[in-house]
Amino acid sequence: MSAVTLFSDLTSTQVHEAVRGKVLVWPIGGLEQHGPHLPLNVDALIPQAFAEALSVDVQGLLLPLLPISVRSLPQSGGGLQFPGTVFVEGGTFIDFIGQTLRSLSGLPYRQLVIINGHYENEGFIFEALDQMRQGGALQGRSVLAFSWWSMVRPEWVQEHLPEFPGWHAEHAGITETSLMLHLHPELVRAERPDHDRPPRAGVYQLPLRDDASNQGVLAMTSTASAEIGVSLFEHVREQIKVGVMDARG
Repeated sequence: MSAVTLFSDLTSTQVHEAVRGKVLVWPIGGLEQHGPHLPLNVDALIPQAFAEALSVDVQGLLLPLLPISVRSLPQSGGGLQFPGTVFVEGGTFIDFIGQTLRSLSGLPYRQLVIINGHYENEGFIFEALDQMRQGGALQGRSVLAFSWWSMVRPEWVQEHLPEFPGWHAEHAGITETSLMLHLHPELVRAERPDHDRPPRAGVYQLPLRDDASNQGVLAMTSTASAEIGVSLFEHVREQIKVGVMDARG
């Protein structure tokens, strides 16, 4: 991959002209449990990789990763009963994103792309962006924000994931495990737990069931592979590039 241009490497005297008419790419992740086989920062490493690729593809500038997310929920992240999740409350998260974008509003960038890697972040990111739009901080700019899995076409899922449980239940499952085997194989442990009763999407239930997950895994991992990871990464990379070009109009 060609060199990534980091926003943070610019000097103050360079930054204004360096971003003029450019795309700013902002990966947003999280720290939460991902079963016994994946590290806590899966939700940061994956969007970071997609953001780096996009920065190269569109000759944009990469903003520093936002590593802390909103809380993990039982039906999409395994829940806070598993140690390791570091989070802020939703209002704080919205405020952080909004203040960050407000501080960037004086720079002449053309397009902002936010790539999210933590399932529960999505609605809060959209809310922050809409608040900034209403306040005028995004005026005259193209904005595209999405979770990386939203760029996966149904045809790819049908071909590669015949028993797909839905993205909400893919936490620490076949796609994240496969992507990590491709991107960071040294961080993937040998264990491959499966869970044959994925939760339903959009359901919050108390008390939590003891069998709601298998060591924090909500679906299947045993069929994960680096080959699936390569295919998925390149598929999403291409779809993101197309989406960014379409968003420019």
